[in-house]
Amino acid sequence: MTTPAAPLSLDQALAFRPLDDGALSAAVAGDFSNGPSGAPPEKGFPFGGLLAALCAQAMRQGLSLTAPLRTLSVQYLSAARFGEPVAFRPRLLRGGRNVVYAAVEADQEGRMTHHATGTYGVDGTTPPLSPLHTPPPPLEALDPEARIGGPMAPHFARHVDYRFDGGPNILGGNEGRPVVERTWMRMADRRPLDEVGLCYLLDALYPPAWTASATPAPMTTVDLRIDILTDPAPATARDGWAFFEFRMLDLGLGWTVDEATAWGADGAPLAISRQRRKLLPQRGA
Repeated sequence: MTTPAAPLSLDQALAFRPLDDGALSAAVAGDFSNGPSGAPPEKGFPFGGLLAALCAQAMRQGLSLTAPLRTLSVQYLSAARFGEPVAFRPRLLRGGRNVVYAAVEADQEGRMTHHATGTYGVDGTTPPLSPLHTPPPPLEALDPEARIGGPMAPHFARHVDYRFDGGPNILGGNEGRPVVERTWMRMADRRPLDEVGLCYLLDALYPPAWTASATPAPMTTVDLRIDILTDPAPATARDGWAFFEFRMLDLGLGWTVDEATAWGADGAPLAISRQRRKLLPQRGA
């Protein structure tokens, strides 16, 4: 029996190859499909959290940025093909001592796949006032078996350790109650949590709307915005763990909007994100 190959790590997936025209090239491996792990990667599309991480890394590396990432906004224009190079072309929109604005366009053989903008800036000394400060449930108190698994789990979930607080509730577990999923998460290889790890994990769950019904509608992400509030550190994201809450805000008129919040172990908010998804037409509808 052939042993399945170990999945690529996030760091391996973010390793760019420079091109002659100044672009950075990377291919999305099937390991990062959002399709079910029991089916070929082509049954799904490249995972949006990885694409967000690639955009953030391309701007930082390609423009030699040193200031912390504070906002990343990604538009998903078309699905990239697995295993084929995607060219990332970062450009500086405006530089400054306190705030830097950047953008990146990604294409595959001339067809744009996604576009992103990033805001980078130096933190000040303003006294903090954070109503988002919320101590998460103790990691040790949650069931280590409360995770995503089985043939329907997406390929990208192999890269994540989950520890759900009351879930997972996919396929109707939240029907008739608030559409919220709460879970501790870290990268499965236990890499320290950083900005690209946050970009990955803030999308590393099924749409919250899929917990409201046993027959959820298919959908695809069109926009994702991430705001990093506090850079994670070993003291607040021990062993790479952070606590996440995913919440559906709206579902109607062919769209759904949800948000996610990440906290450190001390309850300090690390990041928030908001995602707009387009519901896909049903066959025969």
